[in-house]
Amino acid sequence: MKASLRHAALPVIAVFTAVGLAACGTDGGSATDTESGPRIGVLLPDATTARWETQDRPLLEKKIRELCPTCEVEHGNAKGDVAMQQQQMNSMIAQGVDAILLVAVDSRSLAASVRKAEEAGIPVIAYDRLSEGPISGHVSFDGEEVGRLQGRALLTAMGDKVPGAQIVMMNGDPIDPNAVLFKQGALSVLTGKVKIGKSYDTLEWRAETANLNMSAAISALGVDNIEGVYAANDGLAAGSITALKANKVDPLPPVTGQDAELAAVRRIVDGEQYMTVYKPFEPEAAAAAAMAVAAARGENLDRVGHQEVRTSTGKSVPAVMLTPVSVTVGNIKDTLVKDGVYTVRQICTPELRAACRTAGLT
Repeated sequence: MKASLRHAALPVIAVFTAVGLAACGTDGGSATDTESGPRIGVLLPDATTARWETQDRPLLEKKIRELCPTCEVEHGNAKGDVAMQQQQMNSMIAQGVDAILLVAVDSRSLAASVRKAEEAGIPVIAYDRLSEGPISGHVSFDGEEVGRLQGRALLTAMGDKVPGAQIVMMNGDPIDPNAVLFKQGALSVLTGKVKIGKSYDTLEWRAETANLNMSAAISALGVDNIEGVYAANDGLAAGSITALKANKVDPLPPVTGQDAELAAVRRIVDGEQYMTVYKPFEPEAAAAAAMAVAAARGENLDRVGHQEVRTSTGKSVPAVMLTPVSVTVGNIKDTLVKDGVYTVRQICTPELRAACRTAGLT
């Protein structure tokens, strides 16, 4: 690992190279600082999933600064483009950041960049999803448990239609290691209990792709022959529900989700979506910030990551693996509202007032 003292006399980098100008920025510190602390790069994968810019980015920056007031945070969002993220990694390596928090667009394609960072003495912390290559640490949630929660909820929602109910599976992007884990966890619960009429992998987690795929599933299976929808996240749930409604499917079958997006919580209150998986962003960001700051300072990561994961290189590295939470209409108040993710006022739009009263959200 690099010693952050190596950069004590360097000025704050306010701009990156050409690609950095398009997608990377520096947060914290100013060009007039006489002394700069460690620099930590935060590379996010896309702007399609709301959580990255609305939850993770501000929380990571806040937590890093709480632990390290002199640290500088340099941010980039790849917008779903593998080549852009590779260039962002190269820029951060060239600028000599002290650690990188990486949510890889494509873990396999980013392995060479992770290796290049290691060769430059820059530790890479894989955030939320496991990255290939010689990472130094990992912070995430138990991906298979996410899928199991979704699968169990779907079985509960379908009730006496199980066993034998026919469902559609709207899985995430297969290049995302988490999507693979979600699918494995869901199948471990659903296999043998339901009939999977159609199963789709959704590139880039795009809601519009889920919409097209659900329309195709309805055409193939029939309007009245879909008893449930496994949607791997809330964006895919939204695309699926839009297609179901456009095709006059009534009543809507139960639909799962993940990420506890505000729009999804409102759909749950309104009865259009059955559940979502809440992965408390604050403890995940706090653990990742602690690991990134420790890495940037050249400290031992074992004091932060009390668990281990095995990387693609065969090496075990320190990890923090958190527990996801299933959210249905009955526990929104005791989870998302209690934790301060959303207020009742944010959830309960005028159109949802009656539904909110029924749900105990008053």
